[in-house]
Amino acid sequence: MVKLTWYGHAAWQIDFNDAVVVVDPFLNNNPKSPIKAENLKKVDFVIVTHNHDDHLGDAFEITKNKGAKLISMFENVLPGSEKGIPDENLVGMNIGNQVNFGKIKVGLVPAVHSGNCAGAVITGDGVTIYHAGDTGLFGDMKLIGQMYKPKVSLLPTGGFFTMGPKEAAMAARMIGSEIVMPMHYGTFPPIDSNPNELRDALGDEFKVPIMKPGESFIV
Repeated sequence: MVKLTWYGHAAWQIDFNDAVVVVDPFLNNNPKSPIKAENLKKVDFVIVTHNHDDHLGDAFEITKNKGAKLISMFENVLPGSEKGIPDENLVGMNIGNQVNFGKIKVGLVPAVHSGNCAGAVITGDGVTIYHAGDTGLFGDMKLIGQMYKPKVSLLPTGGFFTMGPKEAAMAARMIGSEIVMPMHYGTFPPIDSNPNELRDALGDEFKVPIMKPGESFIV
């Protein structure tokens, strides 16, 4: 069993059997998040898709306080040393392959955005989850689907800074995940899109859970 909990925007907690992962933990200053960073209990890994404040968020605080490993593009983890995080807990990677961290595997994949960006492909307990980060639509999403076959894709749908519902629907078809979950919408006025537009565009092709911040979905 793998449990995904959405904290609004692009912030997720993924509970595997033996590891807890938080991705893009924008919590303390997130107007939609039902929790603050201090409310998190066990955290083993923090994954950050890029260094914009609404994704990097509270990553350094959580990593330090929970003794977690911070995984991101190499340059994004460097400030952690100045914040008192041990070097062995700072995992600066790049786009390439999935790396085995024992309890889970994590790979960084391309994203089309700014902020030293990437998407993340996370595998644990036989389930692969693709967190696209902030991105526009790009053709190599099809390769991500072919290579990693994620069961769940977490796709931005807010538009303005990222894909909107129309683009996310095409991305979903290219990736081919059984479950497609919209994110990065409704936090601020420029991204106040309707996630039901993604569900309507995909019809019965995919499961498209529409969640409220704080809700969980079991895979």
